[in-house]
Amino acid sequence: MNRLLVLTELFLPTRGGTAVWAAEVYRRLGGKEIHIVTADVPGAAEMDAAHPNTVHRLALRRIAWLRPESLAMYARFFAVSLKLALLHRFDAIHAFRALPEGLVAWGVARLTGRPVVIYAHGEELTSWGDGAKYRVMRFVLRRANRVVANSTHTQATLLAMGVPAARIVLIYPGVDVSVFKPGLDTAGLRSQLGILPDDKLVFSVGRLSRRKGFDQTLLAVARLREQGLRVHYVLAGIGEEAATLDRLIQTHRLTGIVHRIGAVNGSDLPRWLNTCDVFAMPNREINGDNEGFGMVFIEAAACGKVSLAGEAGGTGSAVLHNETGLRVDGNSLEAVTEGLRILLTQTDRVAVWSQRALDRVQREFAWERVADKTRLLGKPEI
Repeated sequence: MNRLLVLTELFLPTRGGTAVWAAEVYRRLGGKEIHIVTADVPGAAEMDAAHPNTVHRLALRRIAWLRPESLAMYARFFAVSLKLALLHRFDAIHAFRALPEGLVAWGVARLTGRPVVIYAHGEELTSWGDGAKYRVMRFVLRRANRVVANSTHTQATLLAMGVPAARIVLIYPGVDVSVFKPGLDTAGLRSQLGILPDDKLVFSVGRLSRRKGFDQTLLAVARLREQGLRVHYVLAGIGEEAATLDRLIQTHRLTGIVHRIGAVNGSDLPRWLNTCDVFAMPNREINGDNEGFGMVFIEAAACGKVSLAGEAGGTGSAVLHNETGLRVDGNSLEAVTEGLRILLTQTDRVAVWSQRALDRVQREFAWERVADKTRLLGKPEI
């Protein structure tokens, strides 16, 4: 039986890979003896009622007039976590990031004598420069009993930060293969946007940020159209780059070709991944901000689709170049365009890669496999 205290600011129904990972793994590791401390968000009550673990919700908000702004959030996190650790004989404390969760976990562990496991996702290790925040993060990671790296790139970054190699465990994130799978009903998805059955379709989903490379995908689609390829692009998601993408659609006269559909609900995402020909997210590094892994690549693979990824960050663990898709220089429009052209036109090669991608996900990335690897962490030595 796993008696764990899990600290994660991000947890379902909040969107995002970290929130999904936290919810999916620990439901498979145990029941009410696993306590999860997380943020109170809209829709939380319904989520928690159906979740097998014990979930504690807190108002984890930053307050503008406080210095630092996150002081109240850290204090609430610490107080509740310490109380739970004193009331229950947890085997370990798991923190889903170094900050804020890892620092809180380290403080609680110092007072209660519990081992600490901290997850590292990649982008947070490289996007904070080398200031005070980075130094605190490095301090915490170096003192964790185990650090879970989500990719080989994250593993290498941790080593460069001075985290002892013996304490780093490589565990990739997973996917629910009962939800993301081939053969789903896709009726109406293409036709509602005026996309014909024989048209090629590129699909992307994610936060609309520059590092995702959606602007490059859009421009690459414009070039492919100019070359005579009948291709459409459906982009799902919300974010700060929405206005920029809309301007590009207008400037390049792509209305009716590039379709921005906003946030997509959970049940429709696997259907879109089924109906597309290629999933594309040619990510790049922007001011140290990187893609740590890219869970959506394995969601696409679970639906039997190849992916076009960028070379930056940890995507090499999610997309095997020339085996389950292509990785290209996300800063190069020529490279993105050529990658999409290959994946959209070389059907025999893509059919082989698609099957490899599906087989790999079912073999290595089902949440049950991730839970098994997490269970093997056991109770790390203090």
